[in-house]
Amino acid sequence: MQRVTVTLDDDLMAELDRVMAERGYANRSEAIRDLTRAGLARARTDAAPEAPCVAALVYTYDHHAHEVSRRLTAAHHHHHDLTVSSLHVHLDHDQCLEVSILKGRVAEVRHFADHLVAQRKVQNGEVVIIPAVTGDADRRGGS
Repeated sequence: MQRVTVTLDDDLMAELDRVMAERGYANRSEAIRDLTRAGLARARTDAAPEAPCVAALVYTYDHHAHEVSRRLTAAHHHHHDLTVSSLHVHLDHDQCLEVSILKGRVAEVRHFADHLVAQRKVQNGEVVIIPAVTGDADRRGGS
């Protein structure tokens, strides 16, 4: 491991300390390592739109809203090559939660996720894109 000195302004340090407390980090080094890993993973996916990835798309919607269920189902069918699996949960009388596991190229997955989340009456949508690891890196546990 290498030691690095970083200067952070007071507001950023306070925010880091808040995140540490919320997530239960034992020290700032652990928190900064995890946040750095997350930022680097995001930078890799942003820089390589043609790279393979896997993703989890999570969103809620009002299933009583006019044709929203039909539009969402049609979108999944239209992009059946990206959708590996979906989970549908009835949260209450009106709200549904869907979790879709996607696999494909970063740009295609992000475009599809953005399209679904932008549908009228879809709320709280978010996608987590993870760069796919292939070949020897899989066997070594690296990336």
